[in-house]
Amino acid sequence: MKRSVLLLASVGVLLAACSKPVPQPKYDTSLDMKELMGHLVDPGSWAFWHATGTVVTADGEKSNAPTTQDGWDAAESGATEVMQAGNILQLPGNSRGPEFDAFAQDLIVKAKAAREAAEAKDPKAMFDTGAAMYQVCVDCHAKYVMPAYIAIRDKTKYPPLPDWPADVKAAQAKFNTAPAGK
Repeated sequence: MKRSVLLLASVGVLLAACSKPVPQPKYDTSLDMKELMGHLVDPGSWAFWHATGTVVTADGEKSNAPTTQDGWDAAESGATEVMQAGNILQLPGNSRGPEFDAFAQDLIVKAKAAREAAEAKDPKAMFDTGAAMYQVCVDCHAKYVMPAYIAIRDKTKYPPLPDWPADVKAAQAKFNTAPAGK
């Protein structure tokens, strides 16, 4: 019995030694975050968001919902890009850690819901899911983007902005003192 176990263990070791190592995937994450956002996340987001909501003017209300199949497809594709961008944001070299990955995972969930709303051609659901997707962006940027800009701003001494021209200041003062509703 001991010999059988020893023989099986030896065969197992030999087989393991002869097997090919599993190749590790290679990722090219050489784009910096600004380029990744600018070339993938932003265009996908805007493609979706431009197909949602309404515009109210003096002439009335106009829905931004697509009116053609190409329009619905563009909105769906935009949400799909954002959904997949959430995966790309978590790749080694892009991830900023567990909290960043949690934002990316939430973006995937919200963008998937947005994609489903576009597939269903449901303008109300598109508006709601687009708002949810936007909120993930705002929350992530509050954590990872704005502090960097504030740090740069605080380390840099910019000259003060020039004062407004006199006519603009007068119009602003008039506006600020006008009774509400006039």
